[in-house]
Amino acid sequence: MTLAEASARRAPWPTTLIVGVVLLAGLAAAGLLAPWLTPYDPEAQSLRETLQPPSANHWLGTDHLGRDVLTRLLHAARLDLAIGVGAIVTPFVFGTVIGGLAGYYGGWVDTAIGAVIDVVMAFPYYVLVIALVFVLGPGIPSIFVAVAIVGWVSYARIVRAEVAAEARRDYVLAARALGYSDARILLRHILPNTISQPLIYAMSDIVVVIVGVVTLSYLGLGVPPPTADWGAMIAAGQPFMTTHWMLSTLPGIAVVVTGLAFSLIGDGLARWMRPV
Repeated sequence: MTLAEASARRAPWPTTLIVGVVLLAGLAAAGLLAPWLTPYDPEAQSLRETLQPPSANHWLGTDHLGRDVLTRLLHAARLDLAIGVGAIVTPFVFGTVIGGLAGYYGGWVDTAIGAVIDVVMAFPYYVLVIALVFVLGPGIPSIFVAVAIVGWVSYARIVRAEVAAEARRDYVLAARALGYSDARILLRHILPNTISQPLIYAMSDIVVVIVGVVTLSYLGLGVPPPTADWGAMIAAGQPFMTTHWMLSTLPGIAVVVTGLAFSLIGDGLARWMRPV
């Protein structure tokens, strides 16, 4: 079945996809509109207004440095979502290319790439990312590099299996018999029929990256202070859990809602992209 035929036979958008898109759109809009939704600077301190309860001036109160919690929460949403989505672009593209080459050519190419994949997969994802960021130093560029080095193997493994199965189909054999180049067969015939699986996986991978960024920031290895970040907010509010529980709980809830949104989108895409 061609991609056009599969598209024509797909069911309407599943409820999970719609709910996930609505949740994600709300989070993204809140982050993008943060400068207009709140009048405060997310990094501005006011030591006279520390640990204030929710009020008309500060809807979610202030933290231990007098910074507006709602403002920091919204600005952190913009930053963490941008990092989560942006950090998977390189591993997605690189892993898809490498996996496609391994699955299409097979032989020693597949053996060599498979060996590299097995070596990287032998180590826990978060352990490798944390170790690389520790070596490279805290900061957003280090996060991007670490995720790229570790994350591409998952996409390569998925695409490798999909392309290997697709390369034996009749339409690919016919394209080869007609003298089409390998690049044309891969890009115009095989890739459109195999890209759905890595796209669906990317939704869950974004959640993994965001949780990793939050974890790194919580440990002091992620986004450097005083930049607003959910992980840093959770760490800063932890000493005040008994008296000001919202300082850590609200960014934690934001992480959960973000993960739920991307998970629903991934589940919805899997249902929608499956031919009926």
